[in-house]
Amino acid sequence: MPNVLIIEDEPAIAQTLVYACKEAGIATTHCLLGHEGINTLREQAFDCVVLDVGLPDMTGFDVCKQIRATAKTAISGIPILFLTARNHEIDRIVGLEIGADDYVTKPFSPREVVARINAILRRAGNKHISAEINLFQLDESACRIQYRGQFLELTRYEYLLLKTLILQPKRVYSRDQLMDIVWAQAENTLERTVDAHIKTVRAKLRKVDTDSEAIVTHRGMGYSLLV
Repeated sequence: MPNVLIIEDEPAIAQTLVYACKEAGIATTHCLLGHEGINTLREQAFDCVVLDVGLPDMTGFDVCKQIRATAKTAISGIPILFLTARNHEIDRIVGLEIGADDYVTKPFSPREVVARINAILRRAGNKHISAEINLFQLDESACRIQYRGQFLELTRYEYLLLKTLILQPKRVYSRDQLMDIVWAQAENTLERTVDAHIKTVRAKLRKVDTDSEAIVTHRGMGYSLLV
């Protein structure tokens, strides 16, 4: 199921889009503010962003610029569909020039927006494309992992955890699943052990690349390697 992030400050419009997407088999997450949307995009994997131009905290244009400026991360290439109440040609041109994939003017038909989302997803191959996975090199015989050409200093469980995510980058692992795989032989371990190790692994990845968002949190589900 495609997953779309909607950044829209008008609840009525957002609810209409969420419902239309649900009917079309598209999962959605809704954010009211631009900064909230950027943070959510860094934490979760999405296939497309539906972005309102007129947000209270920052313009949709500024949100788009921030997304496109994160050149070292996978979110920089995510497709963006602008929503706007303005129908001026210059606004459409600016939106497209800074990196938007499509543009819809309010008022609009929710079905049209869904059709445009589907068109964007088809062009993108219906998946979020990332170079992150190619940046890891796993040497199982030596129990070592390189990230961006640098060896990571990992503890036993950090290595096993990251190895598990690398071997199946498209898979979302729940905490229980990671406990069973990584800590199968350990005694007296708690579920929060997974969260603690994810935090330390992320910190070590960011020592190599401060913008690294390689490990994604899927709220209520678990973790995956960003793909």
